[in-house]
Order: sequence, then structure tokens, then C-alpha cells
Amino acid sequence: TNTGIRKNLEQEIIHYNFKTSFFDIFVLAFFRFSGLLLGYAVLRLRHWWVIALLSKGAFGYLLPIVSFVLAWLETWFLDFKVLPQEAEEERWYLAAQAAVARGPLLFSGALSEGQFYSPPESFAGSDDESEDEVVGKKSFSAQEREYIRQGKEATAVVDQILAQEENWKFEKNNEYGDTVYTIEIPFHGKTFILKTFLPCPAELVYQEVILQPERMVLWNKTVTACQILQRVEDNTLVSYDVSAGAAGGVVSPRDFVNVRRIERRRDRYLSSGIATTHCTKPPTHKYVRGENGPGGFIVLKSASNPRVCTFIWILNTDLKGRLPRYLIHQSLAATMFEFAFHLRQRIGELGVRA
Repeated sequence: TNTGIRKNLEQEIIHYNFKTSFFDIFVLAFFRFSGLLLGYAVLRLRHWWVIALLSKGAFGYLLPIVSFVLAWLETWFLDFKVLPQEAEEERWYLAAQAAVARGPLLFSGALSEGQFYSPPESFAGSDDESEDEVVGKKSFSAQEREYIRQGKEATAVVDQILAQEENWKFEKNNEYGDTVYTIEIPFHGKTFILKTFLPCPAELVYQEVILQPERMVLWNKTVTACQILQRVEDNTLVSYDVSAGAAGGVVSPRDFVNVRRIERRRDRYLSSGIATTHCTKPPTHKYVRGENGPGGFIVLKSASNPRVCTFIWILNTDLKGRLPRYLIHQSLAATMFEFAFHLRQRIGELGVRA
């Protein structure tokens, strides 16, 4: 300093002034540090009361200030984050309802042909068909009716997501041209969407991914087990899946029980699903039971070239467990890219065999 250390010490200590001197802060810090050393280093105490006693005065002063600041921060967060997000979700919901009312936007009224594993002539295709007509060929139990209802609801949500493609938010892509998008769905939250172009007929992906999920473990390293628990009817089944760990082992394997509805349409193949329960696969201690929201696989046919197709994977999942949200989002995007890589490899293997 310009006046020297000695002069400043005299000013701070001998001519102490409460408004300008910092010597009192130094003394308080010295006594607090000495008290902590005495309690935890000399006496080897294991209790928190030493810190509580020495910090009581400071926290008593800071607590009202911190409480006031936090209250204003919460008010700001409500005005600038929560309310706009709720307004956006309401807008999305109303737009989705309007899309349902006027019909799908991405295909010209093509309805499900109700075909799965080459069933007999389908009865699907009318919005006015009664439940009795659907049950005409087979008598369903209450649980089976619930599975069918869940599958149809998941399909409706998937159709709405596809109709809202202009609202998809770009997240990331890779060197293969695979792109991951996200969209917020009312009542279900953030949904991830993988879109990729594949140099093969749509029927090939339909066979490998949608019709034969049990065989997916042979080439898809992101899944360690897939089992069909029950075939409800031609279009609906219940499956049990176990995912591999992700994020370098930070996210442990999860198991899922899903109801799937499979439809073959004029311009696409679709497998939509959502979490459900089944008596043969209750939760166990071996895996954390995840819960999938509405999502599924869509294979779009090319109108100009039947030897290529577009593959879309819609994923909405709750991995449960105490995992940071950012880590979950990173692991889901990485898993989708890995799945696309293995699918592309599988297509290459089948092409070589052919």
C-alpha cells in the first residue's frame, strides 16, 4: 500500500472504526477457525454442534436476506419459465386435437389394414366400428380389452407426433446422417425422435424391427433381452424388454413391460407402444423397472424409390432411479444413435447374404 503496512495496521487496530475497519472480521474468523480446530482436531469431536454454535450468528443475519432473494428468484422463474412452458404445452395440445379432428397430415387418410403376421382379412378401417364388431371373431377378457385400448391410444399419440413434425426441435446429428429431435408432449414430457434414411426396402426393416422383436437381441447391442409375453390379437401383443446399460455404466440396465400395436398402412409400417403390466413379469430386484410413454417405430415407404425408406423411432421413457435429467437425456440420444448404427450394420449383413 502507499502508506505502508505498519501505518495500515495502526489505522485498522489502534484507530479502529466500525464502518471502515476490517479488523473485526479478521478476529471473528480467527476465533471461529480456532474453535473448529479445538473441537475437531484437538478434542476429535464427531458432532455437528460445534459448527452450529460458531455459525449461529452469521446465519441468523444471512437467513432473512437469502430467504428474500430466493422468493424473488422463484417469482421470476414462475413468470419467465413455468407460465410460458404451460402456455406452449396448451398450444401444442390444442394443435394436436385439431390435427386429430381434421385427420393426419402426413398421409392421405390411410387407415390401418389390421395386418400382422399375415392375418385373415382385417376388420379394421372404420372410425364408426363398434367394440362388439371388433370382438366378433374372438372373445376378449377385460385385461385383453385394456391392452387393445392402450395400444390404440399409443398409436393415436404417435400419429399426433408425426403430424407435428414442424414443431420438432433439433438436438444433434452424426456423420451417418442420423438426426435426433425432441418435442414436449402434454402429460408425458420430453420425447426423443430419431430420424434416419436407410438404403433398403421398407419391408426389410418391417421384418427385422417390427415383426421379429425377439430376434433383435442378435444384432441390437442396446437390448439384452426381448420376449413376447402374450399375443392379444392380430395387431396387439405384450412384450418384455431389457435394455443394456448406458453412459459408461452410470445408467444400469432397465427392464420394461410394453403393450405394442402393429399396423401396416398404405405408405408406412408402424409399431406403437406404451408401458403396461403383466402377471408373468412383475418388478424384481434384479432390474430397475422403467416406464415407457407413448412411442414406437415407424418405417416410411418411398414413393419414388421402393429400395429406400425412412426410419423413425419415437422414444418417451422414464428410467426411474435417482438420475440427473441431463444424464438421462445424453444417454437416450447416444442410445438412439447406437441403435441406428447396429440397424445399418444388420441391413448390410442381410444385403451381403442376399
